[in-house]
Amino acid sequence: MRLGLLSDTHLPEAGRDLPPEVYDALRGCDAILHGGDITIGRLLDSLEEIAPVYAAMGNHDEHLFADPRVEPVHWLSFEGHTVALLHRFEPLEWDLERLCARFFEGERPDVVVFGDSHFESIEQREDVLLINVGSATLPRNLSPRLGHVGYLTLEAGRPPVAELVDLSAGANDGFMRTGAEQRGE
Repeated sequence: MRLGLLSDTHLPEAGRDLPPEVYDALRGCDAILHGGDITIGRLLDSLEEIAPVYAAMGNHDEHLFADPRVEPVHWLSFEGHTVALLHRFEPLEWDLERLCARFFEGERPDVVVFGDSHFESIEQREDVLLINVGSATLPRNLSPRLGHVGYLTLEAGRPPVAELVDLSAGANDGFMRTGAEQRGE
């Protein structure tokens, strides 16, 4: 199963719509996970034309509280893996046990997908894969431009594999990977 990941799209601040490169990058995904700061509900409708959408409620999304696709924290299960989707998961300097206690009442997912900072990262911490998707439209809190999307590949009985793609880098130039693929499995 291949999940498309994005976060912090901030429409219309970052533009009237997502750049076509973002939609193109998500085509073919089995589901799309948005890490919050959607700001405009019609974006979820557009993404849902590609695949089912799950979205975290960001600090700019309170008006989307009635949308069933938007939750403060989604606990999802795909291919035997638990995925927690939320907007803010910090401070990352804290140990994993303390973070899970703060955000998940002590439960530990296999994967955490989040955003908020606009800075992309992938980190394997203990037995949990942490993916900050960054921003698809305002990377690193800069002026509107192409940013990052991600992919999470899940297969039953195999470790999760995450990729982040810098869409501004062009085809195949902007990949960051972790998980089984990075370990050579």
